[in-house]
Amino acid sequence: MHIDKQILKQAWFNMDHSNTPVRKEIIVEMDKYPGRKGQGTVQILSEGPDSYSSFKTHQETPMKYAKDRKEYISGGYKLVIKD
Repeated sequence: MHIDKQILKQAWFNMDHSNTPVRKEIIVEMDKYPGRKGQGTVQILSEGPDSYSSFKTHQETPMKYAKDRKEYISGGYKLVIKD
């Protein structure tokens, strides 16, 4: 079954998001590959009734990167560390 991306996008924008809870997180997940010890991904996630955004990047020093971000410094985001 093929669903057109445009139809899905329109359906998303037509949904009622007024009850979407506000969620602001910086998610750090460490790599499990032996050759990438100490490396990991950092995701900056923000969602709520007015917006949604997500950004994910691989970093050699993910904790330093996360703590240097303006979102962390502002104190408005929860830091989540995944194993």
